[in-house]
Amino acid sequence: MKLRELAIFIGVELPSDTPDAEITGPASLLEARAGEVSFFGNPRYLSQLRISKASAVIAPLDFKEEVPALLLRVANPSEAFARIVRMFVPDEIIPKQGVHPSAIVDATAKIGEGSSIGALAVIGENVVIGTGSIIGEGCLIGPETRLGSGCRLYPGVIIRERCLLGDRVIIQPGAVIGSCGFGYELVEGKQRKIPQTGIVEIGNDVEIGANTTVDRARFGRTVIGEGSKIDNLVQIAHNVQIGPHSIICSQVGISGSTRTGSHVTLAGQVGLAGHLEIGDNAILGAKAGVSKNVPAGSLLIGAPAKPMKEWKEMNFYISQLHKLFERVKELEKQTQKD
Repeated sequence: MKLRELAIFIGVELPSDTPDAEITGPASLLEARAGEVSFFGNPRYLSQLRISKASAVIAPLDFKEEVPALLLRVANPSEAFARIVRMFVPDEIIPKQGVHPSAIVDATAKIGEGSSIGALAVIGENVVIGTGSIIGEGCLIGPETRLGSGCRLYPGVIIRERCLLGDRVIIQPGAVIGSCGFGYELVEGKQRKIPQTGIVEIGNDVEIGANTTVDRARFGRTVIGEGSKIDNLVQIAHNVQIGPHSIICSQVGISGSTRTGSHVTLAGQVGLAGHLEIGDNAILGAKAGVSKNVPAGSLLIGAPAKPMKEWKEMNFYISQLHKLFERVKELEKQTQKD
């Protein structure tokens, strides 16, 4: 693709005297070579931008510094670059429509038009799969589960009985939806299992990462709100409710019956105790340990979680303890001399 064509594609008008170089593909700022395009969207990578050998770099509208690469300024560099990447990278391989001969599909199951059932998949009794959905190799969908249209289950996904998935749900390999919640009661000195009779309900346009687990409710529903995106290796316990359009990063653990509002962000390794309420637009920083309700719009970090400003002050004082210790030792020496 020519540079001028690429610029037009992302809505940038180049001066008439700009050399119309050949663009061969996308690359990172440091790895890019002549003929490649990259993007700059975060000030922390300014040093990389200054030495990048890319022929062109997608940059924010308000970035003014002169750099060796030709800058294509747009409102959202990341989004524009993603569109460019899709032009150069081959489309994802889509399996053929129909049921693979080795798949086991119960006679009562209803498979929507244009759907694909991969090799060794197992589809249980009274399952309903919407139109244009793709069920990967080795998936298991339990009895009476319902999937909407345009869903994509990658190989090895397990969805247990009676769960409900909306349209365009994407689940990465190895995820387990609807496993039993972790519920036991001590009876006569022994842990007795509490029946987990509820379901998991997943809204439209949800994405769930590899090896993530979402437990079924003890009774009622565990809910993942529409548009939410869940990373790999996340544990969501029974009766949790995740609000719409939330982001949950890797290794987060959410205990039973906790509820989050809409547009909540849980960074990596956040831990939430059970029966909590997390307000809309709250952001919990990496490794935050949360044991109390969180008001809407909060920005918390640390364990126990604290407001960001308070956490920074506390860590500053902790970093000064060695100086305080040395000062006390000197004062003790002076006192002993006196």
